[in-house]
Amino acid sequence: MGLLSILRKLKSAPDQEVRILLLGLDNAGKTTLLKQLASEDISHITPTQGFNIKSVQSQGFKLNVWDIGGQRKIRPYWRNYFENTDILIYVIDSADRKRFEETGQELAELLEEEKLSCVPVLIFANKQDLLTAAPASEIAEGLNLHTIRDRIWQIQSCSALTGEGIQDGMNWVCKNVNAKKK
Repeated sequence: MGLLSILRKLKSAPDQEVRILLLGLDNAGKTTLLKQLASEDISHITPTQGFNIKSVQSQGFKLNVWDIGGQRKIRPYWRNYFENTDILIYVIDSADRKRFEETGQELAELLEEEKLSCVPVLIFANKQDLLTAAPASEIAEGLNLHTIRDRIWQIQSCSALTGEGIQDGMNWVCKNVNAKKK
């Protein structure tokens, strides 16, 4: 079940454009996740130097997913993409424990951004197919996600490689796309 089935579920809001911002540290799996959503080949993925955008149109509905590179030198440019974001999807490499502090700081800074205030956030705890992956509950606790009060949020275990958990996360996105707290 891919992107088109998700779009059909959102049919209740015809002609609505949804702007989804896909962020996270380099090597977290953002591009793999995006290609998995678009049912594209994921066997040859290279680091994103700028951004990727996938737009899918279905029955008058348009979902725009912006995948921005996560390398340290690119992160200052993230703010250029904040405007009019409906949903923030933040991807974490659950197996890269050495970078949990760094990814936590980046997420915290994003949540402080005025242009992203009240934007629902989905955190994908990616790479759950790896034995060394931390469970989503441990990541949520480590990043103090329970202290987020100004927006709705969800953490979802997933594997962009196998596709597991992605549908559940996108179902959450569908349910909460109009839940921006004013």
